[in-house]
Amino acid sequence: MLVDFNTLPEESRVWIYQANRSFTEQELEEIKSKLNVFIDNWTAHGSDLQSGYTIKYKRFIVLGLNQNLNNATGCSIDASVHFIQQLEKEYDVDLMDKMNVSYKQGEYVAYKTLTDFRKMAKDNAVSKNTIVFNNLVTNIAEFNENWEVPASESWHGRFLK
Repeated sequence: MLVDFNTLPEESRVWIYQANRSFTEQELEEIKSKLNVFIDNWTAHGSDLQSGYTIKYKRFIVLGLNQNLNNATGCSIDASVHFIQQLEKEYDVDLMDKMNVSYKQGEYVAYKTLTDFRKMAKDNAVSKNTIVFNNLVTNIAEFNENWEVPASESWHGRFLK
């Protein structure tokens, strides 16, 4: 059951998929349409899952699920992963690799491998004040408070001096 992401309770579970590039406006419209259909039909053991999504910075797909009504099951999580993998193939984009880092460079979002980010930290090309995206947050409250934070306040801080 598709609902507005912003109406989901703060304890709703989130999954964040970061793209290795920005989506075009046309791709965003297509992806939103596909997300609407997927979420509207997303179930766990035949029960509707109250869920929504948001797309941030033309490159982060965030799925939210109200677990107060129904929990995701292994099968429903598999279905969402399969859906994301289909988007990867269709748009020739990487959404599943968790070993990459997105961070802000001014108003732009940069995307680097973890190895490159570590090297940049060592070379002082990024600092503890660099805004990073902590895709390990698990619910909407964390997403709102701790997703877009200075590197010093995230797991990324371990690479900084």
